[in-house]
Amino acid sequence: MPLYQRLMSRVFTVVLLLGTATAQAACLDNVVLVHGNTATPASWNNTYNLLLSKGYSAAQIFRPAWGSTSCAACNDHNGSEETPVRSAIQNALASSCTGKIDVIGHSMGATLAAQQINKLAVASQIDAFVGVAGAFRGLLSCGVYPFNVVTSTCGSAGLSVGNPFLDSLYGVRFGARVYSIKSNIDQVVCSTGSCLIYGVHSSSIWSQDATYTYALGHFGLQTDTAAKQYELIR
Repeated sequence: MPLYQRLMSRVFTVVLLLGTATAQAACLDNVVLVHGNTATPASWNNTYNLLLSKGYSAAQIFRPAWGSTSCAACNDHNGSEETPVRSAIQNALASSCTGKIDVIGHSMGATLAAQQINKLAVASQIDAFVGVAGAFRGLLSCGVYPFNVVTSTCGSAGLSVGNPFLDSLYGVRFGARVYSIKSNIDQVVCSTGSCLIYGVHSSSIWSQDATYTYALGHFGLQTDTAAKQYELIR
């Protein structure tokens, strides 16, 4: 074989190997980011942009928009709020190159994501679940079900303590690895002056692998812990 052809063959081989390595490096778990009550997908911009900088493509990150953005008291975990989150999880799984996905939820989005994982029976396909400022044990400000429950958000499918929805989630595993990110100065979870439900922080998740506490407010826990979120789903 002439020298020119040998050189071109070697160059082609190197390019092919580099391309294969790049494709392998880009095979990452798809990520579903579920925003909180009355928020929008843009509330995840810090996390989204960090993931892009770490090699994720936009097509690997799913940010469903759910619920009313103007009526916080109208949203709960039942009906139309469920559909966008369920679809995002299903679509993320369907296009995953690893066969698994990671799910991060903030506030009411954390419990909504957990509900859909449970309903779809896909916990075995969730590599990491991260609940950020969630109220997995309910909100004291919503009362103890069924007393003083006056809005949908605090109703039987909302966040009142001990309601049927939360009881249906208790003890359920939402992924191979489960983490919570919380604060003791959370203006929503701790709005009554206490973050504890029967002695346990409401943002803590049963059987979690680890929990991380920050001196941040409810929304800062979402925007200012992007680096920790990324670390937990790696």
